Amino acid sequence: MPGGILALLAAANFVAGMGALGVVGLVGPVGLAFDRPPSEAGWMMSLYALVYAVAAPGLVSLTGGLDRARVLSIGLCLFGGGALAAGLAQGFVPLLAARATMAVGGALITPVAASIGVALSPPERRGRALALVFSGLTLAQALGVPACAWLGYALGWRVAFFVVAALALPLAALVAWSLPRGIAVPRVGLRTLGAALATPHLLLALGFTVLFLGGAYAFHTFLGPYAEARHGLARDGVTALLFAAGLGAVLGNLLAGWLADRLGPVRTLALLGLLQALILLPLTLLALPVPMLFLGVVLWSMVGWAFGVPQQLRLAALAPAMTPVLFALNAACIYAGASLGGIAGGLALDRYGTAALGPTGALLSLIAVASLPLVARLGRSRGTRR
Repeated sequence: MPGGILALLAAANFVAGMGALGVVGLVGPVGLAFDRPPSEAGWMMSLYALVYAVAAPGLVSLTGGLDRARVLSIGLCLFGGGALAAGLAQGFVPLLAARATMAVGGALITPVAASIGVALSPPERRGRALALVFSGLTLAQALGVPACAWLGYALGWRVAFFVVAALALPLAALVAWSLPRGIAVPRVGLRTLGAALATPHLLLALGFTVLFLGGAYAFHTFLGPYAEARHGLARDGVTALLFAAGLGAVLGNLLAGWLADRLGPVRTLALLGLLQALILLPLTLLALPVPMLFLGVVLWSMVGWAFGVPQQLRLAALAPAMTPVLFALNAACIYAGASLGGIAGGLALDRYGTAALGPTGALLSLIAVASLPLVARLGRSRGTRR
């Protein structure tokens, strides 16, 4: 596959990741602007995640007969338009409505970009191609999310949304002009979606994504307020901490392919789930000095963002003919996990304070690990691979 196509797909994921996840750094400024506590301002992430989770599988199935480049361009237009509306919102409810629009657009970006990357790559290079496509999301963690935080604290939260719109809308035009037409991906429709949803071991395999990322986002959604309350960090400190998390995400994405090649996808996921639980507990239960906090956040983010490649390789091996639908469902599960984590973390934060964020995330991570052998058992009973 030409490197320019992979770079364009990664750019689409960068914009989607910056717009979707950048609100983590805006929880504080938006809460102040609309007089909302952090647990309510966190609904900017949770609502986006819920809408995305519902929309992604159905939209990818309904648009299965359309040209993939056109679908990706439409997704970027919706995403950019929603970001512009968010920046102009005069109340918290209109802001949430704009976030819902962004989620519908985002539901057409990441799964479609992944399916294009797989379709245009030979089988022996698909893992590396996926890692490159998803590098956009990890770069969004490293650069886009802290950039949104800095903009939100320094220039106002609206500016962050305007910047996302300014990136998404021109990119939509570039995608429509540059990507080849007639990309051959497996044709899927609502029947394929129904078949995937009716297969127990596939549903449980997708559930790993929900639980693992639920564990990550129970902490990540409230990383800014946590850093402010527990460590006294302000604008520059929160921005630097989010940059550290982004650096860990980039390193984790690079590590993912190496681990999956040597351990296999299932063993890699088990290791990552255990490590996430072990790292989250001291991060929030112990009174760590600030340098140790930064180190812990880098390690935790490495583990969390290393999960994407082995999980997608695992899903593609479970049902190759359903790959586009499974990727769409997995993308939906990513945001369902973010929503679960945001809600669970918000409840823990309101009831028990910041110290409860780590144990909440660790519990969800361990449940995710426990699901792995059950998927293998159910898959063997149906004569499929893990």
